[in-house]
Amino acid sequence: MIDFLSYLINGALSGLLYALIAMGFVVIYRASKVFNFAQGELVVFGGYMVWWTIIQMGLPMWVGLPIAFIASAIFGLLIERIFFARMVGESVFSMVMVTIGLLILIRGVVLVIFGAQVRAFPIIFPLEPLIFGDLIISRSMLYGGVLTIFIGLGLSWFFNRTRAGLTMTAVAEDHQVAMSMGISVQRSIAFAWILGCVLATLGAMVHLSGRSINMMSSDIGLAALPVALLAGLESLGGLLLAGVLVGVIQSLASAYLDPIVGGSLGSVFPFIIMLVVLLIRPTGMFGWKTIERV
Repeated sequence: MIDFLSYLINGALSGLLYALIAMGFVVIYRASKVFNFAQGELVVFGGYMVWWTIIQMGLPMWVGLPIAFIASAIFGLLIERIFFARMVGESVFSMVMVTIGLLILIRGVVLVIFGAQVRAFPIIFPLEPLIFGDLIISRSMLYGGVLTIFIGLGLSWFFNRTRAGLTMTAVAEDHQVAMSMGISVQRSIAFAWILGCVLATLGAMVHLSGRSINMMSSDIGLAALPVALLAGLESLGGLLLAGVLVGVIQSLASAYLDPIVGGSLGSVFPFIIMLVVLLIRPTGMFGWKTIERV
């Protein structure tokens, strides 16, 4: 019974990490109607900013982390200024293709600047786990899960209850109509990319704390994809439930099904569930009914 409870809790915490990464997908989509295929690469870039400020420069954490977040925010702004500022009003397909090119570009830039070798990531959260009898819980995952819940609820309130959030939603619906209403489309998209990069950096801190970082760390973006699509690309609050669902399914499948089939069914099972749900409800569990897929 204790093993089942451990799989359940740790799976839920892993799912909340996926939800945190998936928030970057949703934030950018809510403001621009573009699915950002480079979100995993933004996680790696943010992680390297944390590594560079704390390990390479030797700055204390209370100085290095704010600098890393500022650098990530500036990077997000540069992405919007260079690649998307001139694409306002263009087709969704064109903008999605740009994100695929961005994925390749970021990988190349990271490899040129930081190299391909594995580097030790700074210890952001205490390494000592929480132990309750036979139950062991990672502190970084627990703290990250709590942060994810607060951030998810806060962003959901921002997009659904504030003027700025509703303005960004209007921009995503139609760039030309938003501009005719006097809304700054470029400003909304720029804010979304800045926020997406900041969330990616926070996700890197939770995911990599006390571990190591290299370009393969971007795989967390692919792992978070089922969460984003299950929740629906417009639902920030729904990401929390979808993340817990995906994490628990993955954990239980790895524990109980992998020994039977002799393979890594646990890593594939969330994608199977995602495909089944999308066949029944293409917009995801909490997505809007009118949504354009590419």
